[in-house]
Amino acid sequence: MADHDGEGAEDLENVSDPVGGEVSAPVAIVPEGGGAPSGGRRPRWLLPVVVTVVVVAVVVAGLVGWRVVENRRHDAALDSCSRAVKTLKGKTGPDRLAGYRQAAGIKTDQVKDAKTVVAMARSVKDAEGIRQRTIRCKASMSTGDLNAAAGQARKIDGKYAAVDRAAKAVTASRDAKTLEDAKAALDAKKEEASRLLADSDGKLADNATRDGLQQAIDQAGQAKGDKAKAYRDAADALQAAIDQVNASMQAKSQADQQAAAQAQAQAAQQASQRSGSPQRKSATSSNRRKGYTQSRPTTGQHGGGGGGSAPSTQHSGGFNLQDYPNLWNQLQQGHEGPAIDNQGNCIADCYGWTGSN
Repeated sequence: MADHDGEGAEDLENVSDPVGGEVSAPVAIVPEGGGAPSGGRRPRWLLPVVVTVVVVAVVVAGLVGWRVVENRRHDAALDSCSRAVKTLKGKTGPDRLAGYRQAAGIKTDQVKDAKTVVAMARSVKDAEGIRQRTIRCKASMSTGDLNAAAGQARKIDGKYAAVDRAAKAVTASRDAKTLEDAKAALDAKKEEASRLLADSDGKLADNATRDGLQQAIDQAGQAKGDKAKAYRDAADALQAAIDQVNASMQAKSQADQQAAAQAQAQAAQQASQRSGSPQRKSATSSNRRKGYTQSRPTTGQHGGGGGGSAPSTQHSGGFNLQDYPNLWNQLQQGHEGPAIDNQGNCIADCYGWTGSN
């Protein structure tokens, strides 16, 4: 025991002695619970201030973060609304609406498939009519309002997408029937032209029109494609050639009728002349036998000179023919005149005769 006590005392001495001649510092007393040494005290107000600053910083950071997120949401809503409205405008512009109205006016007898007309009417009704829709997207609008506007634009866009599909279908059906009708009309016109070409041979005033008709028929046979206009143009060219041939046929028919009428009139005139001449000759001979004689003077009588001869001025009836100037002039010109008695009365060939002449 003694040895142990001596060793313990010795150890204490070694501990208490400074190492290397250093002065030993007083031992600090640390309170239980690990608090700060009692010698470094802080003010009581420091902790609430620190807590308040921290809370304010957190709130401010939260507000800033919320504002940033909200701005991003607003910008996204504005962009979404703008794109939805732009898409809708593409389907409801003035030209597109005019096309929809035209398609809606197509009737069942104008299309190959009547179901397309029914579908078009249904789509227009579902879209609540064909009209311009105005939806606004403004930066001043709230995020909720922008999202609502975008949703409305998309809904209307979907309805007009159905209208657009129905309009294309009914228009295609109409075009198909138009093409079919144009082909049938051209075929019928070619048949008409071919019959006229055969019937008009030798009946034309100008045979060049017949050559033009043949050329139009050949060109009509070359019409092809999926556009009705090509077949309508060929039919129009055929009709123009047909009209020219018909006009030429009519001109020749009228000319033939006029020639026939003239020939008939000439034949009737000649027949009349042939039937009337013997009667007149017979009457003239008879009148002359009744005593009208026209004596010719000898050369030199009445006006002398040369070899002319003139009828006698003395009538066999005993009166002077110069008393009747017209008769005398006719006799001088070699015409046969009427037979006049001695009282100046005409007894034969009295055409145009009057006693005063």
